[in-house]
Amino acid sequence: MLNYREAGPRDGPVALMLHGFPQSSYMWRHALPAVAARGYRAIAPDFAGFGDSPPDPPGTWQRHVEGVEAFRQELGLERVVLVVHDWGGLIGLRWACDHPDAVSALVISDTGFFSDGKWHGMAEALRTEGQGEEMVDAIDREGLGHILRSSSPAMDDAAIDEYAKCLADDTRRRGLLELYRSGEFSELEAYEGCLGKMDVPSLLLWGADDPFAPLAGAKRFEEELADSRLVVMEGTGHFVWDDAGEKAAQELAEWLP
Repeated sequence: MLNYREAGPRDGPVALMLHGFPQSSYMWRHALPAVAARGYRAIAPDFAGFGDSPPDPPGTWQRHVEGVEAFRQELGLERVVLVVHDWGGLIGLRWACDHPDAVSALVISDTGFFSDGKWHGMAEALRTEGQGEEMVDAIDREGLGHILRSSSPAMDDAAIDEYAKCLADDTRRRGLLELYRSGEFSELEAYEGCLGKMDVPSLLLWGADDPFAPLAGAKRFEEELADSRLVVMEGTGHFVWDDAGEKAAQELAEWLP
């Protein structure tokens, strides 16, 4: 069972919120109460090996997709508004395409789901045998803080403490490498067009200056999703929900169907 945070009425419509790397459910700290105030049951799990969820090897992309469905079944959730960021998008959107009847709306933030996608520099390093091991073994809490603050100056100590949990032991560190090495963007060819066919309302919430998932990706989602709204968060980069958490939470809450 994955650890999770939740807010709002247990009988309300559900918003399922999936975090990215190296984050955890803590990244939704502003969004959870804002969504709950709209009468939704907001649920944010920690993926296996992240936050307070124990590892569940192997830490592969497919394993995490299966973990989302197992989590949904364990909580007895039917249809959800799916809210995703970063790796939460690659995992969650794949799950959504496999279970389209379980999704009533999409909120997509700073991620990709394109078969011609390219790995950024840090991802390429993690995917490289030897180099990836050296990298994850060398990064401690202080090192992670330096990396995160180089992209997100607003990242505070509490967030860094939470996100460093994915590096807490060797099993978790190796799980990160398994995640990055377990799939290819070409696998998404099988899912081309599936999000558009779902025909659900969609919010695209993006950092204007994201170097890892550039705004061009949001434009591609906008073209694919007929009933979509794009909100560009000026002055923010990849870590929108940490850089401008209250504003992003307000945008999400006001948009909810």
